[in-house]
Amino acid sequence: IWLIPIVAALVGIALVTKLLLDRGPEITLSFKSADGLEAGKTAVKYKEVQIGTVQAITLAPDRLTANVTVQLKKEASSFTAEDTRYWVVRPRLDTSGISGLSTLLSGAYIGADAGVSEETKREFIGLEVPPIVTRDSSGQQFLLRAKDIGSLDIGSPVYFRRIKVGQVAAFELD
Repeated sequence: IWLIPIVAALVGIALVTKLLLDRGPEITLSFKSADGLEAGKTAVKYKEVQIGTVQAITLAPDRLTANVTVQLKKEASSFTAEDTRYWVVRPRLDTSGISGLSTLLSGAYIGADAGVSEETKREFIGLEVPPIVTRDSSGQQFLLRAKDIGSLDIGSPVYFRRIKVGQVAAFELD
């Protein structure tokens, strides 16, 4: 009679142990807004492959940001590198075109750009807009300074010898 509860307990302990060993690191992301994010549903993706899931969303003690707790998969432990970048992928319409259309049906998700640093950390500040150039793509970003912006806007083309070689990604006051 005692054999069945003992076997059930051993199976339960084995399942819990396997679950704990397969878990990856837990990280916290800070965003200005948690618009479109849902605990237990929102995915964290890298190259459209799910590497984690949002576990909880809380308001920071200063009430200025939303803290998003993410449980990464074990194989995604390299995404704790200090220079890893995270942002929320939502549908966006700007002068350079439309992006994030896939989120209209599936909902927003958190995008990741893997870092290369040897140092790791568990708390990251999320980007408010996706980076123009990610580490796995060719290209480079340049910072230009000017007295005035003239007629330039986000998405304005940049030409070299009359060939489009880039676009204006952002601008701000110095």
